Formats: sequence, C-alpha cells, structure tokens
Amino acid sequence: MSSNNPLLENYDTPFNAVPFDRIKTEHFLPAIETGINKAKKNIAEVRNNQDDPTFENTVLALETCSEMMDRCSQIYFNLYSSHADKELQDLVDKISPLLAEFRSDIYLDFTLYSRIKSVYDNRDQLPPDDARLTEVTHKEFFRNGANLNDEKKEELRAINKELSVYSPWFSKNVLAATNDFELWITDGKELDGLPENAIVQAKESAVKKGRDDAWLITLQFPSYMPFMKYAHNRELRKELCTARLSLCKDGEFSNVENIKTILALKYKRANLLGFETFADYTLSDRMAESTANVMQFLEDLFGPSLKAARSDLAELEAFAFKMDGIEDLKIWDIPYYQEKLKEQKFGIDEETLRPYFSADNVVQGVFNVANKLYGLTFKQNQDIPVYHEDVKVFEVYAENGDYIGLLYSDLYPRSTKKSGAWMNVFRNQGLSFGKIRRPHVTFTCNLTKPTGGKPSLLTLNEVTTIFHEFGHCLHGLLSQCKYTSIAGANVKWDFVELPSQIMENWVMEQDALNLFAQHYKTGEKLSQDLIDKIKASRQYMAGWSCLRQLQFAFLDMAWYTTEPDQIDDLFNFEKDTNEKTNLVPPVEGSFSSGSFSHIFAGGYSAGYYSYKWAEVLEADAFESFKENGIFDRDTADSFRCNILEKGNSESAMKLYVDFKGRKPTVDALLKREGLDQFMDKRKA
Repeated sequence: MSSNNPLLENYDTPFNAVPFDRIKTEHFLPAIETGINKAKKNIAEVRNNQDDPTFENTVLALETCSEMMDRCSQIYFNLYSSHADKELQDLVDKISPLLAEFRSDIYLDFTLYSRIKSVYDNRDQLPPDDARLTEVTHKEFFRNGANLNDEKKEELRAINKELSVYSPWFSKNVLAATNDFELWITDGKELDGLPENAIVQAKESAVKKGRDDAWLITLQFPSYMPFMKYAHNRELRKELCTARLSLCKDGEFSNVENIKTILALKYKRANLLGFETFADYTLSDRMAESTANVMQFLEDLFGPSLKAARSDLAELEAFAFKMDGIEDLKIWDIPYYQEKLKEQKFGIDEETLRPYFSADNVVQGVFNVANKLYGLTFKQNQDIPVYHEDVKVFEVYAENGDYIGLLYSDLYPRSTKKSGAWMNVFRNQGLSFGKIRRPHVTFTCNLTKPTGGKPSLLTLNEVTTIFHEFGHCLHGLLSQCKYTSIAGANVKWDFVELPSQIMENWVMEQDALNLFAQHYKTGEKLSQDLIDKIKASRQYMAGWSCLRQLQFAFLDMAWYTTEPDQIDDLFNFEKDTNEKTNLVPPVEGSFSSGSFSHIFAGGYSAGYYSYKWAEVLEADAFESFKENGIFDRDTADSFRCNILEKGNSESAMKLYVDFKGRKPTVDALLKREGLDQFMDKRKA
C-alpha cells in the first residue's frame, strides 16, 4: 500500500480507527482513485474467471472487491456532512461522478450479472447467510439495470453520473444558505421573551463574527427554534420563519433547477428500469411494497390526524386571542402560542426542563439505558484521533467483556456541518479485509451549545433526538451478521427507523428519566411532579404534529409519483399538494422543498412516509416492554436477537413477527397519540 497516503495504509491506531490527525483533503481523491483501480482489477478477475460460477468466486468476490474504495469514500462522505470546508465540499464534484461511474461499470456488466444469476438460481443449496447475500446482490444488479440492452444501459449510466452531482449540489446549497442568513439585533428589547440561555448564545455568536454590540440569530436549529418559541416580537418571528421556509427558493443558493433536474433524472431512471414512476421503483423494494399501499397508509392516518389537528388549532386560536387578541393566527405564531399554552396546561415549558438535561448527563443516561437493556458499557478513549475537537470516541463492550465497537459522538452545530441529526458508519460490521470486524459508528447532532460558562442544556426535544439517533447506533453496533452489505442498518428503508424511534419511548418513562435527569447545579433529580407533567403532555398537539409529518410524506409522494413534464410550476405544485394538510395559510413565498434534503439529497425519496410507518412498528413493539417492564431483559434480549443483531439477514416482516409474535397493528400508535378518539367508528 501507499506509504504517503494515510487513507491507503494499515491504520496504526487503537482498534484500527481512522487516523484523522494525519488525513488531509488532498489525500481523498488519489486514495479513492487508487481504490477504484484496485477494485476494477478484482472485478476483472471475477468476470474473466473460466470456472463455473460459485458463491465464493462470484458473489463473495464482488462483496469484497472494493473494500479500499468503500473505506475511503465512507470517510469522505461522513466528513462531507459533518465537517467540510469549501475545499472538501468542492471535491464532491469529482468524487461522486467517479463512484457513480464505477458502480455503473459493475451493475451494468451483463457477464457479472449472468454469473450472479447462476448462483442465485441455485441459492437453496447455500447456507442462510450466503443465500441471503446472493438474493440481495442479485436484486441490486437487476434493480440497477443489469438486464437492460446496451442502449438503455448507456442512458442509465449517464443518468447515474448526473444524479451523483446534483444531489450533493442540493445539499451544499442548503448548508450555504443556512449559513448565509443572519438576523442581527441591536436593540435588546427585541429579545424580550427569550430565555437567558438563548440570549447568551446569540451574543456569543455575534462576538465570534466580530460584533460585541449586537446579538445574532441564525437558521441553525438551536438558534432558530428558541426564537420562534419565545420571542415576543411577532414581526421578527415572521422574518425568521419566512427565511426558513423559503430557504433555497431563489438567489445564489436556489435549488429550483436542481429539483427539476433530480425529478426528471429519477423519473427517467425508473422508466428505463420498467417502472411507471420513481415511487413505484423505490417502493418495490420496501416493506410497504407499493405506491398504493403507502398512499392508503397515509390516508388511514390522515383522517384522524386532521380531526385532531383541527381541534388542536381551535384551542390554540382561542388561547392566542384571549392572551394577545390575535385574530389571524399565522405559521410563525404556532410555536410561540403552542409553548405558552403548554405551560398553562401542564405547568412546564422547555426552559423549565433544560437545567435537568445537560448534554453530558443525557448521553450518559442513554448509555445507562443501553446498559440496563443490553448490558453494554461505554468507555471514552481520548487517544483515538478525531476530525474535530467536539468529537468524542467511546469503546463499547458487552456484559461479558467482549468488544462491541467504537462510537463517535459529535453533538454541536458549526458552519462546516449540515443541519439535522443522523447516524452513519466509518466501518460496517461484517467481513472486510479478510475477517469479520466490529463496527465504528457515528452519532451526529446539532444540539444547543454550551454558553456563558454553562454546560450544554437541552430541550426535551433534543433529549429525544439523542435517544433516537442512539437507537440507530445500537442497530449498527449490535449487528451480528457475516457480510457488511446485509449488516447493521442496511435494511429496508421503512424498517430502518424502528430501532431509533422505539428508543424515544424511554425518554417518557420515569425509571429511565431517573437515570439521568438531574439539575446541572444542584444534582437534584427531576421531581415526580415534573415527570408526571411531562407524561401528561405527551399527547399535547399530537394531531397537529402528526398532520405536519403527513404533509411532508404527501409532498414527497407527490413529487415522485408525478411525471415531471406535468409540473409546470414547482411553487404552485407544492402549494396545491399541501392544501389538504394546511390548516393555517402558508407563508407567502414559502417553498419548503427547496431545503427538503431528506428527499432530494438523502435516501428518503418516496420514503418519507417511513417515519410514520416506523412509528406504527415501534409503538406496537414498545407495548411488549410496557407489559413486561421497560427494562425487562427477556424482552430486550428478544428485540436485540430478532431485530438489532439481524440486519437484513431475513425479511423485515419476519424479523418483526419473530420478536412480536404477530404482524404490527396501528392500534398502539393511535392510542399513544390520543388519535383513537378521532377514528371513524362506523363499521364497513
């Protein structure tokens, strides 16, 4: 291997962790090019093999052919999302097309496909893990055009290459536009209503920009959301909300043309592969199976959610009128009055709870929950190199002392990090470089930063985010699969949120809160009174929240079930699609699709519904924990063995039934959210 490119060397680090202290931007392109060239040689050996196709000389050989390239590209794209300056971002314009071209070379090779099909046709003679990998590999080749004629293959190749560029461009624009917006405040009265923590953060942000005479509010969530919830100044809330909802609509960072191109390319790609729409193509490989099933699922939730949301809104409108004489409640008023009404109804608001949720305590708390459920322990290792000073690395061990993997935590926003929260991997569990290896998992958020000498103090929503992403991490860490392609979170897209969303339930349970919720100054535990109020508030505005998620899901499906040529105006298309879920007039000039990274720059194209789909699964699954005890080890062991360890080694529905004993139902979710009372009780 190379002696001057750390990406290509054997990592001389604890647990073979990525040597971030030695990696520079200029290392990535040559390392990925080297990885591609090595992979091409390996593939040539497979396709030129004169022996009869076997699992070992074909499927397994392809599974392991690009290990070096995969390792380098995983590191690059993790940094692209988590910590990328302009130089690293711009590199995507070269790296993405290279990788797309390489993948096209593989998937469009009919000789390779023929060898795989030969093994696939005799898969019943293989051991289960080998048979499953063969099934998955065969399907991937088929779904990526291996069976097309030469002319269509070249069309598909060109489309793949273009898409590899446009999706990253979309993401770059969202990050740039988010960083570009600045709301400068010079009159302290305009901060009235904001909690001290938010004011201190705004001052510190301004000072970093060279101004100590002002306060800076940004579109980063920890800055944006407190302002929307607490600032008395209605006009400034409107300005901030309008900026957020029209992000990337026009100007230097407009994503309008990117959206048009992405929609057209994905539609054409689906047609080439024999599907009417891109949604049809996507859903043919999901638990939901079809567009019709997804639309029926969304409509089933829409009815009760709409009724509940109307009830929520009526109560909020009456409250806003009584409190401030507001007769025309606007979108930018919703978070503000929602928080005020919540405080009146339940005696709590986010700022009441913040002192009990220091980030360090919450992270330790989710570790403690994992310990009680699965016997895991987490030990920080400060000798492992990191890519930013905010990042911490933990060694994870099983109850018997066996090494499980590494967990990288990266909790706070910065200008080089995209917004949101996610789990990813630097190394998947499974076979790589000649042996089955344990995973290196990333845990990334954009939480409230430490300010004014105080630690990072979180909202309840941010606590829930930590538990959610940590659930994904458990899926990656606890994997016990033979092959990386079917390990960890490499599962059906509408199944991947089950391990994450089920973890959110522990945030609402007293026995779990007692493990970490304590005042950062006094050490006082969260009182029983506050815990009762938190639990009582769980169904607060649930209809409104559910309708909001359904709006995104309907919009996603609309984009990907409509022929792009039929969309004359993107802005009107979004407006018309959202009409059925809009109970309050939209912000004039808004265009949420412009920053809808999930569906235009991520993996949720025709897949946003999976958040609600997974809620049905997790609410149903959590009922078993409630029945047996939220820390019942037998239940936890079953969830671990049947869900978390299995990856995509069997069908998602089979794994769920193996845990639950039956297929999921919506009953638990509707009951938990209080939506069951809004169901149509008439029998068919």
